[in-house]
Amino acid sequence: MAAFGTLFMPEMALATFENGVWSEASMVSASSIAMHPGAHVLHYSSTCFEGLKAFRHEDGGIYVFRMDQNIKRFQQSSELLHLPKVDADQLSKMILDVVAQYDSEVPAPPGSMYIRPTHIGTEASIGKAAAPSATSMMYVLLSPVGDYFAGGAKPLRLLLDETGMRCAPHMGMIKSGGNYASALGPILNARDEVQADQILFCPNGDVQETGAANFLIIDGNEIITKGLDSSFLHGVTRASILAIASDLGMTVSERNISVSELLKLAAKPNVEAALSGTAAVLTPVGTFIHEGTEYTVGSGEAGPTTMKLRAVLNDIQWGKREDTHGWLTKVN
Repeated sequence: MAAFGTLFMPEMALATFENGVWSEASMVSASSIAMHPGAHVLHYSSTCFEGLKAFRHEDGGIYVFRMDQNIKRFQQSSELLHLPKVDADQLSKMILDVVAQYDSEVPAPPGSMYIRPTHIGTEASIGKAAAPSATSMMYVLLSPVGDYFAGGAKPLRLLLDETGMRCAPHMGMIKSGGNYASALGPILNARDEVQADQILFCPNGDVQETGAANFLIIDGNEIITKGLDSSFLHGVTRASILAIASDLGMTVSERNISVSELLKLAAKPNVEAALSGTAAVLTPVGTFIHEGTEYTVGSGEAGPTTMKLRAVLNDIQWGKREDTHGWLTKVN
């Protein structure tokens, strides 16, 4: 299997917004798009996207996981970027139609079909630095992916950064490329200077999120994560893991966590930490790096509760466990 996210299906679903209305969606080549060099997105970053997956079940059926939540977040991102309003029904049909067209290409577990809806401002106007794009393009790319943990679920090293932020606070809820770009420099520096895998952004000691995932810490039967606010991304995988934890009888605490509390928790022998996201589902964290000192999180290894939560979510996605929440949408 090619590197994660580098292999694409030959066609994608595409619709455009012009003169106040959306066009009918159509299947077009996924090799390129036509866009003016002065397009709003290229100069003023009017872009947002989503990441979700389709899974193959043992009976041959193809199911998309939590599509409704990803579409809601996509609508929210578009609205906050002042892009044209996204029609949920149209986008839902685009996703299901393009997945159905390539249903035979959906890998069996532990692989999946990664789905990338994207919305970009296309108006050719370099004079609109302080105005939204009047036209836009929305498309849905597909990328078959293998097991994210093919090499094993190695615990991550996180640098705790109390001075910076992943993105501007008012941009936190938007899944936009600019947010990832703003975190890239600090992440690369952290990898080079302290061999960290990611940065856990903790502005003024407030534990928030990493450059590309939400953060959770598990203390015995309690799972703790920052309560939702506008400063960081509201992860669909995060919400799913919390729901599963509640189903399993765990205490779910959504509240502020300080760096000092985090380091005290890390010293407990059975504490676990993890990152949640669509690509890797739940990734164990083994080390915190803070002000030049390394702190082992619990045993430093992937913890049993982390791995259990990930396994339960995978089993729901793969059709091996009952979908009691109605998270799966059947494609065929």
